[in-house]
Amino acid sequence: GQVPSEQTLIIERFRDELGDWRVVLHSPYGTAVHAPWALAISARIRERHGYDGAAIAADDGIVVRLPDTEAQPPGAELFLFEADELHDLVTAEVGGSAVFASRFRECAARALLLPRRDPGRRSPLWQQRQRASQLLEVAREFPDFPIILETVREVLSDVYDLPSLIEVAASIAQRSIRIIEVETDLPSPFARSLLVGYVAAFLYEGDSPLAERRAAALSIDPALLAELLGRAELREVLDPAVIAQTEAELQRLAPDRRARDAEGVVDLLRILGPLTTPEIDDRTINEVDVTAALDELARTNRVFAATIAGDARWAVVEDAARLRDALGTPIPHGVPSAFLDPVPDPIGDLMARYARTHTPFAASDAATRFGLGVAVATDALRRLAADRRIIEGEFRPGASGTEWVDAEVLRRLRSRSLAALRKEIEPVTPGTLGRFLPIWQHVGSAGSRSGARRPALQGIDGVLQSIEQLQGVALPASAWETLVLPSRVHDYSPAWLDELCASGEVIWAGGGSLPGTDGWVSLHLAGAAPLSLPEPDDIELTERQQRILDALGGGGGFFFRQLAAAVAEVGEAGGDDAALVAELWQLVWAGHLTNDTLAPLRATLGGTATRRSAPRTRGYRGYARPASVAQSGPPTAAGRWSLLPAREADATRRIAFAVDRML
Repeated sequence: GQVPSEQTLIIERFRDELGDWRVVLHSPYGTAVHAPWALAISARIRERHGYDGAAIAADDGIVVRLPDTEAQPPGAELFLFEADELHDLVTAEVGGSAVFASRFRECAARALLLPRRDPGRRSPLWQQRQRASQLLEVAREFPDFPIILETVREVLSDVYDLPSLIEVAASIAQRSIRIIEVETDLPSPFARSLLVGYVAAFLYEGDSPLAERRAAALSIDPALLAELLGRAELREVLDPAVIAQTEAELQRLAPDRRARDAEGVVDLLRILGPLTTPEIDDRTINEVDVTAALDELARTNRVFAATIAGDARWAVVEDAARLRDALGTPIPHGVPSAFLDPVPDPIGDLMARYARTHTPFAASDAATRFGLGVAVATDALRRLAADRRIIEGEFRPGASGTEWVDAEVLRRLRSRSLAALRKEIEPVTPGTLGRFLPIWQHVGSAGSRSGARRPALQGIDGVLQSIEQLQGVALPASAWETLVLPSRVHDYSPAWLDELCASGEVIWAGGGSLPGTDGWVSLHLAGAAPLSLPEPDDIELTERQQRILDALGGGGGFFFRQLAAAVAEVGEAGGDDAALVAELWQLVWAGHLTNDTLAPLRATLGGTATRRSAPRTRGYRGYARPASVAQSGPPTAAGRWSLLPAREADATRRIAFAVDRML
């Protein structure tokens, strides 16, 4: 009733000729995604059941064979992984794959580690395989051997599409990809085509080269591999506050995790391992008499005193044989014989419990805690890492060197750190935003959230700073010098804006007319104007407007009379100033022209030049403004007219600048 698709994956289960289970995942994502997925599935089957699931990947899915047992028939749980664990799981398993062995041979040959005796003759492939196998046997003991690292990088980056697999796993967890299970009596047509490849993979299994199907228990330096893959280390991800909080909870130092009675003390020793009396006291509430409780527990043979790493500690009686076999701790009289049986892996048990109750730690920390050698502790930690109970890597921000952490503890740290990051970027309330924006824009005298006022903008530098924040924003021309700039700059003077325009630091541009004499105007810093200026309106130009643009196209600025003479027709003595001014302003509102002063804009709005708003005598980069300039044309056409700068042609740069400006 279903067909596999990008949003629907189907798990089909049926029995083969021997009565064993065949489980087929129907998926359209291709071998590059399915191959690393099959490695992870094989590892899970080996962990849970102790045998090889023989998972084979193809373009259309994955086939797994499982022996028939009395347990529940296998299903989707074999194929579901957390996205966070897939990368490390596949990296750990890739050394045992055939593709790794073949790629290792190719990498070694490229690195000239398999030289030819006679460069003029070809080397037999089977001999290259043998030699590559011998090289791999020697190199696998060295975690930083560059050819092994390069091979792992090549397989994970070039052969496998691991990022897509992680994305699929995340989509399954988010329910955006469905998984449907179905049990059939006979293989479906989809499954039959996959079974042909499955049979072919094992029919001639003995003919495959031994060097390319032998599992390699590799020692890989995770830091170097992460550098080659370009992966961000967890040092950049984990939150130090989260690590500290989790450490306090795991060590029962948090107020809500402390022991409240004698039974709680026993639980502390059972969960955390041997502790000194002061350590137990730190982990109990003040109402508990720790000394009396320990004496009573020792009298009833529930705990006993032991010397570990030179410290007098208390341990639960269940740890007697474990401490004896791992550390040589003497067992006191009275311990029941049921607790004296030898322990299979005592040091591994101690290290596993230490990892479960600590955030990332160095091997030397665990060794010091139990009075062991660092090499002994490291060996036990590596055995636990091989079983994926703990993870080796770099975790604590600001630390250095390899660290170890329990897999479940790391999962908790990552989820909590992610939650902390999400909390930092949660939207604030509308009231908080309403209080923040005026402060950010230097508007009014409201204080910041910390209670300190943001300094008011002052003088011409304040005008420039305000324009830098608002550049490219189109506002009504009548609002700039009545509402916007005066509310941001203390004792705002229009002469400051004129001086910035005359010196070439600021450019103003029109963006369309409004009813009456108003219009949309934006201010721009000259250096960023090509990026911040909007595209001019596509209007139908008159003949004289085209002559205006041609006259100004040579560069420089023209006063009104100069511009009128330049665009006058041959034999024309003068012209209608009002008509020329109207066409000038049509070009301004269309986004073609600008002026080196805002005086014509103020005149157009209906205002007259007052003593305060009149430009300073000192303008035009320090030179005195000629007295005749004011009489060189109508007030609505005063100053020098010029073309706006050419817009940036790269749309990507324009969009990036616009987004940065909005932020």
